[in-house]
Amino acid sequence: MPQSLSNVYVHITFSTKNRQNLISPSIENELYAYLGGVCRELKCNALQVGGYMNHVHVLSVLHKSMTQIKLLEEIKKRSSKWIKGKGQEYRNFYWQDGYGIFSVNPSEIEVVKDYIKHQEVHHQKRSFEDEFRAFLKKYKVEYKEQYVWD
Repeated sequence: MPQSLSNVYVHITFSTKNRQNLISPSIENELYAYLGGVCRELKCNALQVGGYMNHVHVLSVLHKSMTQIKLLEEIKKRSSKWIKGKGQEYRNFYWQDGYGIFSVNPSEIEVVKDYIKHQEVHHQKRSFEDEFRAFLKKYKVEYKEQYVWD
């Protein structure tokens, strides 16, 4: 086959360092738009970006030339630098070292988009830590609790 074809959807999630509530309502929409713009620049079109106070979710198409680690590295590096430039209150802003990236069945795209859109509602009942553990369980990711959080 002379052509390389790919259509891989990924759901990415990661938190602020120590899950500090640093994503305030005054900046969240601008941050989500910025994250989407980074994905677009990397040819990994973001279909939905959202989050809540201490974490973000990105539903994206992983471009055939992009590795998972490079995408995450660029998203986190660029957005951290950007947000630190938004004012003194963000000078100590950092993302956690780790992340979660999970494949998404194309038939579930709308479900994941809806889930990301309603983060504030989800987090009235569930912490990010519990949400992330549920993702690890759903995707059958083996982990050691002491290495998941920083």
